[in-house]
Amino acid sequence: MPDEIPDKNIFMMCPALDPAALRDLPAGYRIRRCRKSELETWMEFPFDDPNEAKAYRGFMESFFQNVYAPKEALFYEKCLFVCDSQDRPVATCFAWKAYDRITTIHWYKVLKSCEGNGIGRALLSAVMQSLSKDDYPVFLHTQPGSYRAIKLYSDFGFCLLSDPVIGNRTNDLEECLPILRQYMPLQAYQALKITEAPAFFLEAVNSSSNVEF
Repeated sequence: MPDEIPDKNIFMMCPALDPAALRDLPAGYRIRRCRKSELETWMEFPFDDPNEAKAYRGFMESFFQNVYAPKEALFYEKCLFVCDSQDRPVATCFAWKAYDRITTIHWYKVLKSCEGNGIGRALLSAVMQSLSKDDYPVFLHTQPGSYRAIKLYSDFGFCLLSDPVIGNRTNDLEECLPILRQYMPLQAYQALKITEAPAFFLEAVNSSSNVEF
């Protein structure tokens, strides 16, 4: 993402899936589960710069221990990779029941070299379609630098949440909206919807000092 975009909090909610956003994987790619031998690969995946991956390794290890390690088998069942014809991971994403109460999207990422090929949309399609009606609404946390992903989330039916505080994090939406307006195509920006978080969601994120999504 551009260096001048600050790392701020944005929260989104999808009350219901918009089926018009769904797409299949391009030819030559497949979706499979992350293997135990690939945990290090997964921890490095969110970062385009190897130095950044190294700097955040402690954070990723701590997040894994706090959120996934107590349910390690479930993590490997849920965590997905899109792989190319050589079985090399090029994208990742999965749904996770945070705080054992709310459905959340975790660690959506497509390698820069593979962006623009419909891989991320197809992966998110698979994740969202795997959920039952009882799993909705679905929530996620992102940043303004992920403005391309925010456009994608909006296509799927995600709305921006307006509450000033989400759990133990500030919601920086007001500060982020001008950034999104600057970087997103105007039509995509104008299509963004804003809503308040439901009470059960706020209760869930306030139930623990851990950040689980």
